[in-house]
Amino acid sequence: MDFKVLTWLFAAAVTLHNLEEAIWLPNWSASAGRWHHPVRADVFRFAVLALTLLAYVASVLASLGDKQGAGAYLVAGYALAMLLNVVFPHLLATVALRRYAPGMMTALILNLPVTVGLLRQAAVEGYIDLDKFVFIGPLVVVGIGASIPVLFTAGKRILGSLVKS
Repeated sequence: MDFKVLTWLFAAAVTLHNLEEAIWLPNWSASAGRWHHPVRADVFRFAVLALTLLAYVASVLASLGDKQGAGAYLVAGYALAMLLNVVFPHLLATVALRRYAPGMMTALILNLPVTVGLLRQAAVEGYIDLDKFVFIGPLVVVGIGASIPVLFTAGKRILGSLVKS
């Protein structure tokens, strides 16, 4: 399967993964201890909606862009983030808590094979240069990780102001 097709499978996998989390993670977070701070369902859903939209933006940019363009590195970096997300927190939380962590099923069944395939094809087809990706990929991962508390804060403010209206 080629890189551009995999970018769209990636966006679909992120959508299904985030949907699984949006449905079950807010209630789970209330008793997850150190694995996840309790989060309001509406605020969490706001954040995962934004991150899901980012996956589609990255896929559009990668599909329309050139090899080794910003879109290719963005979608590959996002894929790296989702690959790491399979292990932390999903796998580790499931093992440590001895109960299912929401997102685990889609992380293993969808995100793991799609992200590995996307990263492999990105390198094989020349969409990313591995020497550059060693630096750019982790930067995207950090950027996505840093965006989560920002999205939670934005969600609280936006959704809070909608309730007050």
